Amino acid sequence: MRDILIVAIVLAGAIAALRQPWIGVMLWTWLSIMNPHRYSYGFAYDAPLAAISVLATILGLIITKDRASPFKSRVVVVLFIFMIWMTLSMLFGVDRAGDYWQWNKVMKIDVMILVALMLLHSKKHILALMWVAAGSLALLGAKGGLFTLLTGGNFRVWGPPGSFIEDNNEFALSLVMAIPLLRFLQMQLVGRWARYAMTAGIVLCAVASLGSYSRGALLAISAMAIFLWWNGKNKFVVGAALALVVPLLVAFMPDAWMGRMSSMGDYQEDDSSMGRISAWWNAWNIAFHYPLGVGFDAARPELFALYSPYPEKVHAAHSIYFQVLGNHGFVGLFLFLVLWIATWRSAGWLRTKAAKIPEAAWCADLGAMCQVCLVGYAVGGAFLSLAYFDLPYNVMVLVVLTRVWVEKRSWEREPAYVPGWRNIPGLARKPVVA
Repeated sequence: MRDILIVAIVLAGAIAALRQPWIGVMLWTWLSIMNPHRYSYGFAYDAPLAAISVLATILGLIITKDRASPFKSRVVVVLFIFMIWMTLSMLFGVDRAGDYWQWNKVMKIDVMILVALMLLHSKKHILALMWVAAGSLALLGAKGGLFTLLTGGNFRVWGPPGSFIEDNNEFALSLVMAIPLLRFLQMQLVGRWARYAMTAGIVLCAVASLGSYSRGALLAISAMAIFLWWNGKNKFVVGAALALVVPLLVAFMPDAWMGRMSSMGDYQEDDSSMGRISAWWNAWNIAFHYPLGVGFDAARPELFALYSPYPEKVHAAHSIYFQVLGNHGFVGLFLFLVLWIATWRSAGWLRTKAAKIPEAAWCADLGAMCQVCLVGYAVGGAFLSLAYFDLPYNVMVLVVLTRVWVEKRSWEREPAYVPGWRNIPGLARKPVVA
């Protein structure tokens, strides 16, 4: 039954995407982030559902006239150059044939990011993408949070099988990054019970991230909390809430969790931590010997034997920075950093400029919460291999589209109030009467 439901949703979405290709973008985002088919047990598990969504979206893109250039910002130009550089790294790397599968996976994600920038432009599209991206993780987080509460935190929470976030650490960081995005959506809701439900979802995502036993996610959520408190208007209320909630969550976790978190200071006795250090040295030295990088797999015994002081510890980088450095060299890392610095600056532009425009107040909220999300990614990503994961790039799309929306004063062309139960939550809001 689960297989039939998932396939039916995908086929219905693909048919709708032929006429309204922006729906195909939402379908792809749902499949790519949540991987719902991986929770089935029959024919849907290995069905080419993502390929169906891509094909329908591309066909719809060709047919529709409601499309524009994806290069709406210098941020997108940097992404495109980074895509070219990653391709060169694969072509001139140490194992072109072996790297093709990963390159193909990454390029599909990035191409669909460009397609999203071509097809999405309205407030409706922006809110829809936010709901799909953050909501997909919220559903997984609610499931993981309930599991953690029911089991007393004695078992780890894992992500969707076969995805970028299958590992408990990567899954935890994705949930941490989703929290500020869910907070933005909560700020757009007007119903009291809807806001309560969103609060429950946020708390469950936090509980699930703790239940993953991920030290990187703990650092990420701590950095986000500090950033949120520092930039908040009411530091006392936010600080009091954090001081109340955080100890309760931590106190709930078992001794095994406390032992795992306290091991961060004993990295020399932690095989996982020493493996990371070995991989970081490997990536650093590779970058000097391979200007284009080695491709999408730097965790090779022959490379560790040459470039790591701990050649016996062959380990994935578990860091977005060293992952990109080892795979694509110093130029690749430079492009990667410029991409996220530029995205951060655009989100900051929204915080300051849009806040002065009543019709664009929601854009200021989006910029602020996207910055919080990027703080989590920058800190947690220092210890996790999520350089190619969809969610940060979706955040980039949201920031770019929202800035264009403000710059073009799109509220003057789009209706301020769109009634109807089928509208996207947060969109159907009555105009404010002065």
